[in-house]
Amino acid sequence: MSLPFLPGTSNNKQLGKKRFHKSQHFDYTNGLPMMVGYEKPGIGGELLIGQKFKPNWSGYPSREGNDLASWVAFDKQVLCFEAYFEEAVHGVQGEMNKVRECKIYFYLEDDTMQVVEPNLKYTALPQGIFIGRQRVPLPPPDDDQFYSAFHFNINQQMVLFSRTFTVTSCDSFTRNFLSKLGVILNEPATVPEDPYSKLREQIETMNPYRPLERHDTLKQFLDYDRQVLRFRCFWDDTESMFGDTQDFTLHYFLSDDTIEILGVPVPNSGRDNTPKFLRRCKLPKHGPAHMKLPGHVTDRTMLNVIDSKSRGQRFILDSTKAGAFHEEFYKDIDLTVGGEVNVFGRRFLLIDSDDFTKYYYRSKYGIEDVPPIQPRAPPAPKPPRLMPPYNGFGSEEDSLSFCRGLLPKPPQKDFQKFMQKDSKVLTFHAKIVTSDPVDSERLFIIAFFLIDDSINVYEPQQRNSGVLGGRFLERVRVKKPGQELFQSEPPQYFEAQDLYVGASVCINNQNFRLLDADEYTFSYMEQHPEEFPKANVGNILSKLRSYPEEKLSEMRMLLTLGDPGNTGFVSYESLSGLLVKLDCDLSEHEMLVLGRTFCVHEQPEADGRLMLAVIQDLLRKKNFDAFSEMTNSLVYRDRQKTGRLSTKETRSICKGSRLPLPESLLGGLLSSFADGDEIDYLALMSGINWVENPAPPVVPDDTLKFLLNSVSL
Repeated sequence: MSLPFLPGTSNNKQLGKKRFHKSQHFDYTNGLPMMVGYEKPGIGGELLIGQKFKPNWSGYPSREGNDLASWVAFDKQVLCFEAYFEEAVHGVQGEMNKVRECKIYFYLEDDTMQVVEPNLKYTALPQGIFIGRQRVPLPPPDDDQFYSAFHFNINQQMVLFSRTFTVTSCDSFTRNFLSKLGVILNEPATVPEDPYSKLREQIETMNPYRPLERHDTLKQFLDYDRQVLRFRCFWDDTESMFGDTQDFTLHYFLSDDTIEILGVPVPNSGRDNTPKFLRRCKLPKHGPAHMKLPGHVTDRTMLNVIDSKSRGQRFILDSTKAGAFHEEFYKDIDLTVGGEVNVFGRRFLLIDSDDFTKYYYRSKYGIEDVPPIQPRAPPAPKPPRLMPPYNGFGSEEDSLSFCRGLLPKPPQKDFQKFMQKDSKVLTFHAKIVTSDPVDSERLFIIAFFLIDDSINVYEPQQRNSGVLGGRFLERVRVKKPGQELFQSEPPQYFEAQDLYVGASVCINNQNFRLLDADEYTFSYMEQHPEEFPKANVGNILSKLRSYPEEKLSEMRMLLTLGDPGNTGFVSYESLSGLLVKLDCDLSEHEMLVLGRTFCVHEQPEADGRLMLAVIQDLLRKKNFDAFSEMTNSLVYRDRQKTGRLSTKETRSICKGSRLPLPESLLGGLLSSFADGDEIDYLALMSGINWVENPAPPVVPDDTLKFLLNSVSL
């Protein structure tokens, strides 16, 4: 009896197999058919006879969490090993091998390796990257495979491209990683001594036959680079013919102890502007009596041992420095304020230094700051420049600009004042101070423009006055009275501080008395008390406190009599009359400021019915009649069916329905129907519904009052 073809009951290997594809073993290369699939498997990915499985990557322990790609899981993780290799050195007496230390880096993300040789002294060989980052194959006969993490261990040899490396140690991360893989690490090994490097060190450090003098200036350069001491110096050359005194700037460079001297250009001095008086060099302390010949001053002294025509010349170095020429140069300690510097026979006096130079001497040598020296006598004061008197042509400023230079320039305007006070105007009401009954009743409006201190006077028309109104004075700066017309000093003009309520102003020989000002003028003056002393409440109260105690007691008694109800308030008329009676020396403007500061504003109650009539009139003019839609929205929002909603919800529904009312009027409407935080929305809709519940008509004045003033009920 035969068994069915089922898994486990048949010897057929194809049973249960799902992959039967064939690998491509032939292809065209450069137009020629060739076999390219030597390492490709057979049908369905099965290995052919004689083939071995060759993994492309190393095997790693499973990580916690989801499986990740190797280039993600092992990103920036590198195994580091210390190693060395030996190579023969040719051209040296005797057989000698050189030990070259290196580091082997194994990158876990893609199984690549890199060998780097660190820079060491006394090697005389190029160092750096020895083997670039790549996958390194195993030595034959396994050269078809590559090194993986399991091939590494300590104290073993590895063959990389036919060169044998001995691994000596590794870092802590590498040790932990290999231990987790199950690799048993060997004991670390030591690197043998390098005989070739030791020989090179002995050769380079032995005493040469011709000793060289080494001047180490690198440390001084690194410590003091770009640090310069700066002195002001003075040269008095008046003893020579046509000599003069000159100012110079001396720079001492701390990096190499060199000095340069720069001239200070003086305008209209008659000298050419030479940028450098002394180029940067080391300055000798003692000026030479004569110039030295070339080669006299050298770093090393040479001795002529043999000098013959047949055998030539022979020289050796003088290690004893018997013929050396020593010369002292200026150092930083030699430069002090008040001292002299010999600049090749010229005596320069150091008169001052900058802040860094003072800090340097104070921190290094403990020298405190020396006050600067004045080598010259102080210059005589310049005589005052007298200006000729005004000749009457043009303005005073224009005429003055012709006297200040050959090329006259227009007068400069205060740009900062222009930006801060543009379009700011102080307006006052005034009358003429005269005994003429007709002129005494004329009213004027005086406008003071803060941008340029100009004044404009306008007279409004009055019916049956017999005087034509209009412009009385065009906008112009007005001089103060009592000044000479033709004078040398600039004239004085009226300023903003000269105008206040109660002041008398003389404009073009006409006296005006300021009676009142608008609200903007009062507010601006009170907001800028530092500019307007008459509007400074602090100054006014200080003036009242400075009165004697008897006068203050009388003032308290009169204020108590003016308040029979003991309310703590008196009328402004009573207060102003009291201050005038006691002769408190306060101007009318100061009394107005005092009353404005301490007054109590009473808000009149608005008429609810008049407000509803005004609102219905506005809605009628805007053709708004969506009252049923608003009522449905309010009822829908009222989940509890109480007939009341909060003020916030009612306001949002009014806004959403686009109720054409100003914000102030809408707030007053909601406040009139509010009971705490809730509003009876049915009564509200009934009150504003001009279709079903029309209100009596209103006059335009009532509508304007509610539109301009904010209503609070």
